[in-house]
Amino acid sequence: MVELSIFVLSYNTCLSTIHCLESLVKQYKKELSLGTFEVIVVDNNSLDDSLEKISEFSKKNKNVILIKSKENLGFGKGNNLAATKAKGNYYLFLNSDTEVLDRGILDMLDFLKSNEKAGVVGGKLEEVDGKAQSSVGSFYTIFNLFFLLFGGGKMGMLRESPRKIKEVDWVSGALFLIRSSVFEKVEGFDPHFFMYMEDMDLCYRIRQKGLKVFFFPGVSVRHVGEGSSNRSFAIISIYTGILYFFKKHKSGFEYLVAKMLLQMKASLLIVVGLVTRNSYLWQTYKKAIQLKA
Repeated sequence: MVELSIFVLSYNTCLSTIHCLESLVKQYKKELSLGTFEVIVVDNNSLDDSLEKISEFSKKNKNVILIKSKENLGFGKGNNLAATKAKGNYYLFLNSDTEVLDRGILDMLDFLKSNEKAGVVGGKLEEVDGKAQSSVGSFYTIFNLFFLLFGGGKMGMLRESPRKIKEVDWVSGALFLIRSSVFEKVEGFDPHFFMYMEDMDLCYRIRQKGLKVFFFPGVSVRHVGEGSSNRSFAIISIYTGILYFFKKHKSGFEYLVAKMLLQMKASLLIVVGLVTRNSYLWQTYKKAIQLKA
């Protein structure tokens, strides 16, 4: 009987995905051999040799399953697809650009099992140099969105990596655990988020159901942070995600203020890009300023 289904998405990240899978097999060879764990890899229509390499890996490793998508579904829809094929009572979402360094996922699982009110449990992520990576945060409000856009994010005011188990608003989608029943209850990730913000939205909806979100530091996973999206695409996706989050969960007034703040930031950077002749800057934020949720 499968207890835990681990989801890994791949899109043009062949080397990092294989490295991630190797680390999972190394740490959880016993569980995969017994069939209590399964790893489901969704390839989001990669253009490199990911499909071939991951297929070879899955054939050599028991209970590593590959699903080929005919299109790039993004993070949320890709994981929703994985969930339709999963057999586990619990789901672990893991970025392809991570390396699992210990067996702490078992401790995360025990913590979730022993806490009926826990809807989501996020784990500790580490930088390449071993420093803790900020992977939990507060839900966006007009107040903290202003600080995020105008310098507060770089000062570490909105995100952290607690040293102890702590109830939080939301945890990073790069590493978190959830009951399959809870995931089904909230109907999975919102497919309107292509990439970024879907983890915050999921945690927000789970807390609306009366469940709690926890951060669990007793696991070590290195997060390289070399995903499949380029910087310009990431910025536009974040802007789109923020707008949609406010439109979905906040008042009409808050949505309009959030949109104004985003436009202010984008306008400022367009001017900077024009003055410094940085075409990437002004072209990226010109697209961002025209976005609608």
